[in-house]
Amino acid sequence: MKISDHFLWGGATAANQYEGGYLADGKGLSIADVETGGNIDHPREIHESVHPHTYYPSHEGTGFYDHYKEDIALFAEMGFKCFRMSINWTRIFPLGDEEKPNEAGLKFYDQVFDELLKYHIEPVVTISHYETPLHLVKKYGSWRNRKMIDFYMNYCRTIFKRYKDKVKYWMTFNEINETMNKKNPYHQAGILFQEGEDKASTVLQASHHMLVASAKAVILGHQINPNFKIGCMVQYPESYPATCQPLDQIAKREYMLFTHYYLDVMCRGLYTNTCLAKQEQLGGKLIINDGDEELLRKGTVDFIGFSYYFSSIVSYQRDGSINAKGRNPYLELTDWHWHIDPLGLRVALNELYDRYQIPLFVVENGLGAVDQLNEDGTVDDQYRIDFLGKHIEALKQAIEIDHVDVIGYTTWGCIDLVSAGTGEMKKRYGFIYVDKDDQGNGSLKRYRKKSFYWYKKVIETNGQTKFE
Repeated sequence: MKISDHFLWGGATAANQYEGGYLADGKGLSIADVETGGNIDHPREIHESVHPHTYYPSHEGTGFYDHYKEDIALFAEMGFKCFRMSINWTRIFPLGDEEKPNEAGLKFYDQVFDELLKYHIEPVVTISHYETPLHLVKKYGSWRNRKMIDFYMNYCRTIFKRYKDKVKYWMTFNEINETMNKKNPYHQAGILFQEGEDKASTVLQASHHMLVASAKAVILGHQINPNFKIGCMVQYPESYPATCQPLDQIAKREYMLFTHYYLDVMCRGLYTNTCLAKQEQLGGKLIINDGDEELLRKGTVDFIGFSYYFSSIVSYQRDGSINAKGRNPYLELTDWHWHIDPLGLRVALNELYDRYQIPLFVVENGLGAVDQLNEDGTVDDQYRIDFLGKHIEALKQAIEIDHVDVIGYTTWGCIDLVSAGTGEMKKRYGFIYVDKDDQGNGSLKRYRKKSFYWYKKVIETNGQTKFE
């Protein structure tokens, strides 16, 4: 079995990290627009509003709003078959609860999609990628509130109808499982826990609202255009038991529960035994309205999109907790202390396909590193070529040897953008260097890195080039 001639090679970005165009043409504030820059030692701050004389990386990103034609031409030069991007919710509905959309925002994405299609690049659109309208957070409590389903559906209905002949591939929420994995699920669900709040119940209820919204979006999208392919998207935390101690195998299962929880509902259409076990483990309360279970059953996704960056080792502790921060002695680390594990991608692909038996799409994979721009405008990022080459080789093995159905592969941050986790620019992922620093200074000029020409060959040969 070989990689399909229709395999979707490309790259991935998110509006809040890349687009910029802060408040341009009527855009409203999203949750990203009040999050400051930071770094690995100084976490990003989240403000209630935009403070003067404060740097918010999302306001400019790396300038796609003004450079989209130039950037798409560069993607076409590499031979992209697809480009994963997100629509910024607040560009379409500035507050989020309006009845009518912002026409200027809709027109911008018309122009972007037309430019992509001019080069025969398939848009792959994430509907909600860390860009929840700030107004919905303040007025309604974000996804705690069931009213969010209606606001989300109005947004989906608008973009599905507007772009039904331009976009085929959609994903409902980015890394939806991170709602359950964070102390404060701000990026995923627009939630900062309040003092005394029942966190478990909040997470379960917000997740349920998002899952119902996802199912309803799938149903609606297929009604508007039966050719739509609508998927989910999760962060896949590949993990290994730390030892052959049986309890460590149980620890791996429990560590993966927060991922399988969402996938089981979105792919199988119900809360499975895995989901019920996680609910009991959390100890919160969940309210399921009449008709919700039927919606979940009917609104299962067409494919699984997932991000893969690293693996972890997990072990049971004496107090009954799970430790997933151990050092794997067989793997090297990135500059940000992530395990480099190409074969883990093959393991992940097999685990997901064996469990769900629907097409998979690797929509994020990449290496964050400090790149040096040389005086002649070049960047020698051989380390990125080595990293991606080994991961693509593992991808090929999963397809060609294991017969896993994979429809595409998009590297994360195909052009340099702001890190969502740390708010840095120096943590670069792209094939294209963008002149901007951690303080927001720079010309935004674009430069092709060494990896740019390498990835072009990968696509030209449909992944059959040597990874050297």
